[in-house]
Amino acid sequence: MHLESIRKYCLGKEGKITEEFPFDEETLVFKIGGKIFLVTDIEGYPLNMNLKCEPAAAIELRERYNSVRPGYHMNKKHWNTVILDGSIPDREIKRMIDISYHLVVKKLKKADQPSNSRRSTQCTPPEK
Repeated sequence: MHLESIRKYCLGKEGKITEEFPFDEETLVFKIGGKIFLVTDIEGYPLNMNLKCEPAAAIELRERYNSVRPGYHMNKKHWNTVILDGSIPDREIKRMIDISYHLVVKKLKKADQPSNSRRSTQCTPPEK
């Protein structure tokens, strides 16, 4: 996946999604309800992004993919850094983004949650 396809995918999510550069001119952040669900360094090569994940699933993903590591500059228990080097299928990357988004949404006040995103989402890695 490339940066523009990630942007389009994130901005297409339900709710008021914002994209910002709160830290510097290279660190792009996507938020829902003012809370971060994806961080990426737009100048990094290969492109990588930080995504929220449930702790047990985060460990499983790190064991499964060499390009998934503990979250850089984030709480390593709840965040993974995903290196987009082509080794992870796009559908799996989108699933990881979906999980991050849903984990953040479910922590928002009910009134701030998009109506269709209240449904349960599987937050564990797919079957091997």
